[in-house]
Amino acid sequence: MAKTKTKSKAKAKPKAKMMKIAFTPIEDRVLVRPAAAETVSASGIVLPDSAQEKPLRGEIVAVGPGRLAKSGARLKMPVAVGNQVVYGKYSGNEIQFEGEEYKILRADEILATINA
Repeated sequence: MAKTKTKSKAKAKPKAKMMKIAFTPIEDRVLVRPAAAETVSASGIVLPDSAQEKPLRGEIVAVGPGRLAKSGARLKMPVAVGNQVVYGKYSGNEIQFEGEEYKILRADEILATINA
């Protein structure tokens, strides 16, 4: 009897969309694309724009080279492009770049990375 291979129909994890962005943060700063705001509550109620809270998480799209130590060496950045992160409510500065909204944060303003 010949054995036949069966393909598993398990869903593959979608790969993060990597894009080249013409934006380089300086020192220990990162450029974050905020996640979309929730439009429906947990109980299924559609939220109007005025009731939607700004997201406190997003994806890093650009990373600076790192801060200089007193010795002159560059310190390694704790995050990389593609990481999902959580940041504070009043952290960073909001900017618009090429028609999209982003946040510029210092690496120490990032509270956690999301490991999915």
